[in-house]
Amino acid sequence: MKTALKLAVSAFTLFALSAHVVAQELRVTVWTGSEAHLKMLGGIAKGFTDTHPGVTVKFETVPVADYTQKLTFQVAGGNAPDVAWMMEDAAPAFENAGLLMDLGPTLKAAKGYDFDDFSQPAMALWQKDGKVFGIPFSTSPFLIYYNKDMFDKAGLEDPNQLAAKGEWNMQEFQDVAKKLTEANPGKWGFEFKDGEGYASRMTHALLPPVRAYGGDLWANGQCGLDKPEAVAAVRQLHDMVFKDKSIVPPGEQGDYFSGNSAMTVNQISRASKMPEAGFKWGVAPLPSGPAGEAPVIGQAALTVFESSKNKELAAQLVAEMTSKENVAVMAQFFPPARKSVLESDAFVNSNKLVPLEQMKNVAAAIANGRVHPSHEKVPQIFAAMAPRVDALWKPDANVEEALKGVCAAIQPLL
Repeated sequence: MKTALKLAVSAFTLFALSAHVVAQELRVTVWTGSEAHLKMLGGIAKGFTDTHPGVTVKFETVPVADYTQKLTFQVAGGNAPDVAWMMEDAAPAFENAGLLMDLGPTLKAAKGYDFDDFSQPAMALWQKDGKVFGIPFSTSPFLIYYNKDMFDKAGLEDPNQLAAKGEWNMQEFQDVAKKLTEANPGKWGFEFKDGEGYASRMTHALLPPVRAYGGDLWANGQCGLDKPEAVAAVRQLHDMVFKDKSIVPPGEQGDYFSGNSAMTVNQISRASKMPEAGFKWGVAPLPSGPAGEAPVIGQAALTVFESSKNKELAAQLVAEMTSKENVAVMAQFFPPARKSVLESDAFVNSNKLVPLEQMKNVAAAIANGRVHPSHEKVPQIFAAMAPRVDALWKPDANVEEALKGVCAAIQPLL
């Protein structure tokens, strides 16, 4: 009788443990809804679940325009994901609030992981006091995407041809955008990143030209938008919007990917959208400026929240996703921070959609670029910026005074 009871208890315990394992679902938030991206991520996750019976991985897409805000709400509501794809501008806020797990011990103990293979400049934002709060899986430079068909219709050399001659600069960018608009009635020469340059991507709209002129949005606790270099850069953009009418204006939607704008700024991951675009296209470096070439890098990392009920398992998933093998797989869309992958011939040949010579632009920009400025108070900074930036994008705006207003609003937060 006692033996039977023990067997029954043991069976129940095993069943309970098995049920617990089955219930281990890892939730991963990402901004992408691209079928190609999700298929690739799903394949990597399958490699992990095949070696972790009973574990499932669920990718949850949150639109990029609302990503950081919604992630913040999830954390505040006690519903944080296990793993989050985190953008560089939000990282300090989450790190300094103590919300992120130190991944270092798990990653450094993982067999064959080779933590030292990660570029130290690329890791700078994600390490503090010997702790590792994230692993960058995408160190992706901003690039000019251009519609080759629209350039040909206007009889113009494209950005890569101009760059090869050393003539791809901010003045040429303005002239070309105006000619493209004139040659393609009803369309625009240029559109800001994701069509969100007046809203969620306002800093991405301003940063490349400001850096090309030798300025910055902010640095070392000081706002830079009211400095002469930034004022000159933004004044040029303002002229393009309201005088040349070559940049998609506020309230309008250009949509480069549908053929309604000849150029835009984006990152290599967006190449996945191009097969359905229906026109010839290419990617080129950002135009240089008075300060020379100034590549801008956007960065995203995989992080694990301290509040995750399965945080050690989640850290193991991050180790799997950022192994040498899987970083090489992801490199077709997301330029790597692993030196061994970035320096390989396989990287420049990794994206079947982008020609070899154009992929070399990507590698060069990663090697020479600077990451978008970050700050622990980025959400508050963006909230303070928004109404002031709105005032900038008016036909009769005084650009210098408007930018002084932006700095007055954000300086106390810096």
